[in-house]
Amino acid sequence: MSNAWIQAKHPEFVRDLFKFFCQACDQLERQFIRFDEDGTVEFGVLKDLVGSEMNKGLLWRMKDTAHHVFRNDPHAQLGGQFLDWALGYIFHETLKLKEDAYQKQNYAPWFHRLYEGELDNSEKDVTAQLFQVLNQTEESMRREIDRIRFIFAKCRQLLPYYLRRYSDNVLLARYIFSQNELVRSVFDTEYEGLVFAIYGHEPERMYILASRSLRLGGWVEEAEQAMEEAVRVNPASKMVLQEKKIIDNWAERISI
Repeated sequence: MSNAWIQAKHPEFVRDLFKFFCQACDQLERQFIRFDEDGTVEFGVLKDLVGSEMNKGLLWRMKDTAHHVFRNDPHAQLGGQFLDWALGYIFHETLKLKEDAYQKQNYAPWFHRLYEGELDNSEKDVTAQLFQVLNQTEESMRREIDRIRFIFAKCRQLLPYYLRRYSDNVLLARYIFSQNELVRSVFDTEYEGLVFAIYGHEPERMYILASRSLRLGGWVEEAEQAMEEAVRVNPASKMVLQEKKIIDNWAERISI
C-alpha cells in the first residue's frame, strides 16, 4: 500500500479502527463474563475473532488497521503509539487465550477419562502429574483475561483524546450515532467523556455530521433521526437549525 493511498483513506481507517475496537471489546467481554461464571470460554468464538493469514478475524483486522492509522499519522502522538502497541497486544494475548481454551476444551476431558479408567499405579501417577499441568491452564486463562481487560480499559482512556483531532470526521460521527447502543455499552460511564473529548462543548456536532453523511447516502429516516437528536441536545445552535432546514426541505422533496 502506498503512503498516499493510506493518507487518502485515513478517515475511513479511523472509523474502522473505532468500529473494530468497540466490536472486539464487546465480543471478548462476553467471553470473559462466561469465564467469570463457569471457568470456560468458547474456543470457536476466539478462533473466529483471531482468524488466519488467509481469513483475518476481527482482532487481526483491528491490529492491521491500528498500524495503518498510527504508523502513518503525520501528527504522531505518544498516545497513538501506545494505542498501536496496545491493540496489537490484545491480538497476541487473545492468541494465547485461544490456545489455552483449546487445551482445556479438548484435553481436560480426555485426561479425566484416562484417570477414571483402568490404569496401573505407575500410569495413574503419570496421568495425575500431567493433569496438574493442564489444570494450570485455567490459571493462565485468568491472567490472560485480566491483562486483556486492563489493556482495553487503558485504550478506552486513550482513544477519546486521540480522536479529538477527528471531530470533523463524518464517518466516525455516523458510526457513533448509528451504533450508539454498542458504543455506550463499551464505554459505559466513560461515554460522556468520549463525546466531550471529540466534540467539546458542541456535542450536537456529532449528530449534525452523522445527519450529513446519512443524507448524502440517501438514508432519509436515519438522517432525520440524527437531526432530532441534534435538536434535542442544542435547539438554539445555528448549525443545527441550518442542517435541520436542509433535512426538512430534502425530506419534503422526496415525499412529493
